Amino acid sequence: MQFVTRHFKALLALLFVSAGATGIVLAQQEQQNSRDFGLDSAANYEVTGIFVNATGENAEDARRNAWEQAQREGWRMLYARVNGGSAAQAPNLSDSSLSAVVTGIIVEEEQIGPTRYVGRVGVMFDRARVSRYLGVSGVIRRSPPMLVLPVQWVGNTPMSFEERTPWQRAWLRFRSGDSPIDYVRASGTGPTPLLLTVGQTGRPGRGWWRFLLDSYGAADVVVPVVHLHYAYPGGPVVGRFVAYHGPDRRKLAEFSLRVTSARSLEQLLDEGVRRIDAAYTRALEDGRLRPDPSLNFEFGLDEEALEEALDELEGSVAAAQTRPSAPEVNTEQATATGRYTIQVVTPDANAVRSSESAVRGTPGVRGATTSSLAIGGVSLMEVDYIGDLDTLASALSARGFQVQRGAGTLRISRGGGSNGATPPDGE
Repeated sequence: MQFVTRHFKALLALLFVSAGATGIVLAQQEQQNSRDFGLDSAANYEVTGIFVNATGENAEDARRNAWEQAQREGWRMLYARVNGGSAAQAPNLSDSSLSAVVTGIIVEEEQIGPTRYVGRVGVMFDRARVSRYLGVSGVIRRSPPMLVLPVQWVGNTPMSFEERTPWQRAWLRFRSGDSPIDYVRASGTGPTPLLLTVGQTGRPGRGWWRFLLDSYGAADVVVPVVHLHYAYPGGPVVGRFVAYHGPDRRKLAEFSLRVTSARSLEQLLDEGVRRIDAAYTRALEDGRLRPDPSLNFEFGLDEEALEEALDELEGSVAAAQTRPSAPEVNTEQATATGRYTIQVVTPDANAVRSSESAVRGTPGVRGATTSSLAIGGVSLMEVDYIGDLDTLASALSARGFQVQRGAGTLRISRGGGSNGATPPDGE
């Protein structure tokens, strides 16, 4: 009888652990899928690492009680983070009020019993809804757009976007909604593997950097680096992380993390991303994370050049009106068609479609195609236009776009601005 009881308890313990492990795997898979398909992290605050321990009448009731406990604890932690005070100073909100501002629960680790739930979870808060309780407008100080160029070292082999690496995937998973750093994260498709290489991180010349940053809609670059050291295949892994900034690779922070198994590599890299983001945030607060002035970004319309372009356009129209109509004029030969890459602020999918339609309907535009899509950020559009860039800027402005003139490019947006990715003001 003791033998049966002992084995029954062992089997029950195994089922208990297996249920917890299954919950972890499923929750992490769901979290991974939501991130890979473009979860709008900019619209949410995220609080992670909340330990919960709750009981209930059954497993489902225990889970519900634990998640309500996580909402309350997450609210206090978020209030302290945003307002810089103590968590005890957070106003008491009812569970119904918290449920109205919480958009999701992130299960980091959980164990489920018949009447008990123990785990570590995260809580996501809707930025717009929770801001009125936080006493802020929902707008935080943000950096200029920073292109992220992650570099992973394994042994003596470095890798950036040449191939998809675990370090690159960790940055794609990172939710930057409550970070003041405006990260521009490339997807790794198209020409990116040829442009954003390890060799580029050591290139001192500014000309090519200007071209890359213009192409990706960024003002500067950050280079987070990880050196991975495996004790033996499948064994402990040590990651040495270094946060660099700018084309000259100025070191801002360095630290090391360790996990006991290669199966925990994702957790190691995710924690590395969070700590590097914290280092960049501190650098922004103390003034070290500023755009390199040698990159020489000067946005804004050149009014004199625009006036000259308008005068030339008016002269061309007047000449065309007085020209005899008998000979047929080939307008494609009279005015050359140029191809321009312009930046388009696209906060959502509707903005992509409406911007393409509006640009195609602009007089003189022969074609417009989105070449790089960034929902919630800045997309790139290839435009075939009969005329120069200044004339195109004037034509788009007449179509109702807000137009900013950069070094060889334009940035256009509709209505309320540029979704936080405003070009630097030349400080």
